[in-house]
Amino acid sequence: MTQKHPTLGVFFALTAALLFGLNASTTKVIIQTGMSPEQVVFVRSLSAFTLALLWALFANRKSLKIPGKLIPRIILLGVVGVGMLQWTYSLAVVKLPVGIALLIEYTAVLWVPIIALVFFKEKVNRKIWIGAALVLGGLAVVAQIWDTELDPVGILFGLAAAASLTTYFITGERVQRILPTNVTMVYGMGIATLFFLPFSNWSTFDFSRLTGSIDLSGNLAGTQAPLWLMLIWLGVMGSFLPMAFSYLALRHLSATIVGIIATSETVLAFAFALLWLGEVISLTQALGGIVVVLGILIAQTARKQKILKVVE
Repeated sequence: MTQKHPTLGVFFALTAALLFGLNASTTKVIIQTGMSPEQVVFVRSLSAFTLALLWALFANRKSLKIPGKLIPRIILLGVVGVGMLQWTYSLAVVKLPVGIALLIEYTAVLWVPIIALVFFKEKVNRKIWIGAALVLGGLAVVAQIWDTELDPVGILFGLAAAASLTTYFITGERVQRILPTNVTMVYGMGIATLFFLPFSNWSTFDFSRLTGSIDLSGNLAGTQAPLWLMLIWLGVMGSFLPMAFSYLALRHLSATIVGIIATSETVLAFAFALLWLGEVISLTQALGGIVVVLGILIAQTARKQKILKVVE
């Protein structure tokens, strides 16, 4: 049995949350330079698929052979839980302040135990309803539904991202009961790559742009970085590595603790958006966000099932 090191597990989980939090601002900047969300999803999925495949071939290649009964779940995971999640998430962070988009998406943590209770008859602690009330009330304050200036289309994409993330958690959790995480990543990312290839419209993409530089905008306006470097960062540091760190964290900590630490991603996303993009929210919205995070933390502990960390 592998010896557990809780401190190391916390480090892995925090590193994953840090990278995922930074990924939101990175995605927003790249899309605003002219790349389509579909092209961004394709690049992220292809990068993570390639690295996960190398990982699986090195560590446990025999596990790449999967039982036929898993195919429908894996297709659902790849198309909706990975591909559509990244697509709706990308559009949400472009149309909304990054932190608010992440808060809406992370309500999936609330819906997972409720769906588990209603459809799968799993035992869920009653405090889930306290978490639900806090999340919904906090979101109402964040969105300022009484006088909102937020893009309604962005809110819809944020809700769609939450639905896709819920699908990912539930489907990925059940697939991972049979397959290792790296193999689950191989098939999930591989299917997402194939699904978005026809929509990526690479035939009209000017590949000479890859060697050109893009402005990082916001508080980093005037700072240039090659587009190819930003895309590599997006695929490796924004997709593969944070998921791998989450997987490593689960070797040393319970899924509940990893999930609670992962919630810091929403706070980190707000911080990076402020420091990098200069996105500021009102004090009222910040207080509403704190209430949402508190509700998410309560929801995280309402169900003891293992939760698979998402690639955003």
